[in-house]
Amino acid sequence: MNFLRSLLVKYMLIILFAIGLVQISFILTALVVFNTEPLQQQINHLNATEIEYTWHEEANAVLTNPTKEVEQLFLKWKEKYPESSMFWVDGDGRLQLEIDTTEKLPANWSSVNTAQFLKSRYNGDPFTVVAFVGEKDADGFVVLELPRDLLTFQNVQEYGHFFVFMFIGIILFFIFISFLFFRSIRKRLLTLQHAMDVREVDGLPVLIDVKKKDEIGQLEQTFNKMVQELKESRHREQLEEQLRKELIANLSHDLRTPLTKMRAHLYSLGKEELSKNGEQSVEMMDQSIQHVDRFIENLMSYTLLTANKYQYEPKKIDIVRLLRKTVASWYPLFEKEYFTIEVDFLPLHEKEWQIDPLWMERIVDNVLQNVLRHAKDGRFIQVNTVVTEYADVIVIKDRGPGIHHQSNESGVGIGLSIVDMMVKEMGLDWEISSDESGTTVKISRKFKS
Repeated sequence: MNFLRSLLVKYMLIILFAIGLVQISFILTALVVFNTEPLQQQINHLNATEIEYTWHEEANAVLTNPTKEVEQLFLKWKEKYPESSMFWVDGDGRLQLEIDTTEKLPANWSSVNTAQFLKSRYNGDPFTVVAFVGEKDADGFVVLELPRDLLTFQNVQEYGHFFVFMFIGIILFFIFISFLFFRSIRKRLLTLQHAMDVREVDGLPVLIDVKKKDEIGQLEQTFNKMVQELKESRHREQLEEQLRKELIANLSHDLRTPLTKMRAHLYSLGKEELSKNGEQSVEMMDQSIQHVDRFIENLMSYTLLTANKYQYEPKKIDIVRLLRKTVASWYPLFEKEYFTIEVDFLPLHEKEWQIDPLWMERIVDNVLQNVLRHAKDGRFIQVNTVVTEYADVIVIKDRGPGIHHQSNESGVGIGLSIVDMMVKEMGLDWEISSDESGTTVKISRKFKS
């Protein structure tokens, strides 16, 4: 990232600009104010310390002829400061010379007069400077008085409020620029947050338009890169999933063909005269082929369901009649394994269910098949219907070791996965509970409100 595009650098430039603007404004204002004042008045704006020092120095320089030299001193300062007033009191306390004094001065000065005069002038207006004449006190003292406004920058006082307003204005301008700066940052961050929350059809965040290349721009670029990688990953997953489904479908189709031939040959072999052990082997081989065939059928069904290609045709059916028919087809198989079969179909609250009959038969078949394959030890199967406060319920129960038991058979997972998808697709609910005493499957249809 370019250093000058950094947000930190930009904000530091704003601060430096504000500081520079303050300095430039003060300088320009001072130039304007001082340029509107007469040059002579500006020159006369001396500070009090310098005036006091100069007055003492020139008064002490009077040595030979006090009367003449003091008069010349007064004329010199009067020319320099026309607004000034001066007087001289000699060493005997007599008022010898005065120029433009604004009040009546005593002709003879005592120590009391001098003290009172100095007290009245202390930090007052006019500005008063008292200096002894010559290097000794014998020639008295001279007094210089100047209006206070000559010692201060009157224009600065008059324009003081302007400086205050200007400073406040610059601060407000800086705050406004800072507000715009951080509002822009906040807006961009909120836009990024919105992009993270919004989802496209594929469930991934949307890309964001990167307009600047600062720190937030880098964050936006990283976000876009992450979204792009997720999209590519999702696309690869979809391709892999599609290949997997096609592979399973092809394998299922290809495997069922030789299984059909094997069953045909076993059927022919079963008609031959075989020993007892041979007959048992043929029967076990036929059962194994049936298990493999059912497993392949489940695998194909699962693949079609996950691809939304399994044909679904719901219609109103008598659910109890369908259950009787489906369970009846399993009677010989359970009797062959010496199962105790209990069936009790009570009238339901809603006799007809809006479901796909083939799907419902497949659900019951898968559950009963799991009982037959994984709960043989219990030798018990119960199928009944009950009506609760909220729903009609189909209950299938066995007394096997439970689905968590390590059965020698396989395929229970995919069979129940098919049950789960079909039940949910038809708008039904189901639950399964299992422990060492057996497994209970409940398929329910809630009452319409």
